[in-house]
Formats: sequence, structure tokens, C-alpha cells
Amino acid sequence: MYFIILNFLLFTLLLVTPSQSLAQTMNQVDHDFLFCESWRLSVETNNAGNWSNIPDHCLEYVKEYMTSNRFVSDSKIVAANSLKFARSVNISGDGKDAWVFDIAETLVTFLPYYITHGFGSSKDFREWTRRNKAPALQASLSLYKELQQLGFSIVLLTGASEPDRKQTIEFLQYAGYSNWERLILRGASDEGKSALDFKSGKRKELEDEGYRIHGNSGDQWSDLLGHYSIATRSFKLPNPMFYTA
Repeated sequence: MYFIILNFLLFTLLLVTPSQSLAQTMNQVDHDFLFCESWRLSVETNNAGNWSNIPDHCLEYVKEYMTSNRFVSDSKIVAANSLKFARSVNISGDGKDAWVFDIAETLVTFLPYYITHGFGSSKDFREWTRRNKAPALQASLSLYKELQQLGFSIVLLTGASEPDRKQTIEFLQYAGYSNWERLILRGASDEGKSALDFKSGKRKELEDEGYRIHGNSGDQWSDLLGHYSIATRSFKLPNPMFYTA
């Protein structure tokens, strides 16, 4: 927290006019930091609803958060809570005890792209993914492997389209993921659906096939909620970078 405040302070000091006092500047730094903290809380608790952009004066805050040990720690806590619940599940052994994962910013992270192009940016994103691989979110990779050892069938459910299957598999394998039960992408009939409708609909199809969806992990509320099917427990990873409805 202190290094974030310090960065805000150093930046705003450069903007101080002769009419501004150091006390006024410090007050503004405190106000901006607290606002951005509260804004991020509203995002993670879904109180912000359908938001589109990071507030301009929170771009640096989001960068500091996402590249800090704080984000790593928050992700580890989510994984630890997930694993605690998973260990309480009675695995039947019939292969139908499932855990569903989103992929982008849940299993793999595109943080290197945002560090290069700026937080809040989407410029040349698809071109970047064609030339680069995304690393694993380490807390999720550890959880993924633990769940497999416990006997869960892993289902990967992503908003990427079917033509991206080969690239998606390459991303997953590069990041260290393997042996999933199923990888579900958008087909032609799914185009135009919101993420919430698409993903909850696919979960309903899994349940109709006899799967019991005990856990669901994602970085967006649209990964977890829905009109059709919600897991026994859902776990949201932190993501103040963008929102998907």
C-alpha cells in the first residue's frame, strides 16, 4: 500500500502549482487512493454493475495492484478457499464430479500485454496473442492440479470461438495445463449470446449429461452467474482490468 501511495505522491507533486500547498497535494493523493480502493471493491463485489472503463485517475492504481504481491496474495486466497471447499466434496468416482474453469485471466493471464500496451487498453490485443503466449496464473495452476488429484473432472469453458481452439490449446499447454475433461468454446450457434447466457447455458448442458458441477472459477461475474445453472460454489478471481457482460 505504501509504495502505491508513494507513486501517487511523486506523480502528483510534479503537477503542483505555486498556489497548491503540500498538504493540499497530500489530501488529493489520499482521496484518489481511497477512491480507487473503493472503486475496485465495487467491481469485485459486482456492485459496479456493467462498467466499461477504468477511471482515468485509477489507471496507475490498477497497474500497481496487478503487478504487486497484493494481487498474487488475493489470487492465492481464492485458490485456498476453493481447495478447502473441494476437499469437502464426496467424489463418487464415476467421472461426473466436475469443476468448471474460465481460461483468460483465470487460468492464464495476459498481464504482459497490459504492462506493454497500458491498462485499460485493447489495442492490437489479438495481434499480440498471435505472437505471444500467456503465462499461467500460478495460484490457479496449483489449484487445477490439486483438483485433478482429488478426482474432479475439469471442464474449461471459454468465450473464445471454435476457430481459436488450436491456439487456445497451445496457450493452455504452454502455461502447464493438461488432461482436462472437456474444452468448450463458442460454436456458430452461440455467436451473439452474452457471456452470461452462453456460459450458464453450457453448464446446463453439462448437468443434463449427468455432470455434477461442484465448483466454478472465473474472473468475471458472467463466468459464475446465470439464468440456467450455477455451481454449488463459485469462486471469483480479482480482475479490475475489464468487464465482460
